[in-house]
Amino acid sequence: MTALRGIAGVEVVAAVDVDIGRARAFAATHGIPHAYQDADRMLATGLDAVTVCTPHAAHEEGVLAAARHRTHVLCEKPVALTVAQARRMIVATGEAGVRFGVLFQRRFWPAAARIRHAIDDGRLGTPISGGVLVRFNRDAGYYAEPWRGRLATEGGGVLMTQAIHHIDLLRWFMGPVRRVTGRCATLVHRGLIEVEDTAAAVVEFASGALATIQAGTTFQPGLGGQVWVSDARGRTASVLEFPEGVGCTDLSTVPGEEVSQTGRLEAGAPDLPLAEIHDHLAPYHATQIEDFLDAVAHDREPAVTGLDAVRSLQIIEAIYASSRTGTPVELTDDVED
Repeated sequence: MTALRGIAGVEVVAAVDVDIGRARAFAATHGIPHAYQDADRMLATGLDAVTVCTPHAAHEEGVLAAARHRTHVLCEKPVALTVAQARRMIVATGEAGVRFGVLFQRRFWPAAARIRHAIDDGRLGTPISGGVLVRFNRDAGYYAEPWRGRLATEGGGVLMTQAIHHIDLLRWFMGPVRRVTGRCATLVHRGLIEVEDTAAAVVEFASGALATIQAGTTFQPGLGGQVWVSDARGRTASVLEFPEGVGCTDLSTVPGEEVSQTGRLEAGAPDLPLAEIHDHLAPYHATQIEDFLDAVAHDREPAVTGLDAVRSLQIIEAIYASSRTGTPVELTDDVED
């Protein structure tokens, strides 16, 4: 709701939850006139668009309901628990002729957009190397939500819920992926969660480029996240997320944007409360919603499509599979088929 408030032309008219009491309380708190327990009943009222903000396991159900009612739909990440689910969502929304977007608001950080622009205009060549480093803090209180930390409802741990944002950026910068080798483990939160709190992977791209992914929710305090890329001339650009939720350019040797910032990490600096992290991200969340609404109004694809989202999910699914089998996993770029 923080992101929706103040967007020109947006009127939030209904909320739905399987718990009608919770739906009514949410509606009353935010001044929403209607509350429903059944998504189909809500969608039958003729909404222009709906946003799906449920736990991960319910994303497919919500998006397919929107497609049935030919309602444009913007879904939170991850798009689904599996690539197979995501493909069904893409097909359904495509056949319904509605716009389908997925929230990756970090693409709208100026620091991230500058890297993409530098690649597009040639100041930063095709990346030949890159990396993701995610060092966040999640404690027992975070996992008190009953759906978190469970395979059936969250689908994964640090990769699926936290690092997926940074993996999305890495693929956005570096292009299609061909091979993934990865390992996952639960090293700190054993007995508390069923999913990984630590992961590492090597990613090989169709271009021949290589990148690494290292992610964990085991750092106290959290030390932030970073995505970096480098081209054949050694030109390098990096976006740093520190504190969590706040993105900045921490390194760039791209012509016209040279910058090197050091000393940003203060030893022992406290982690921001989750609500404050979300507050920092809300302006970029709002920017993505505005882009989605403009896409609906002008009959174009949104900046982040369902297909974009399934490609990052495909990388994570491959890391999980490689970790289980101990072998690399080959990928193709045919997720839209």
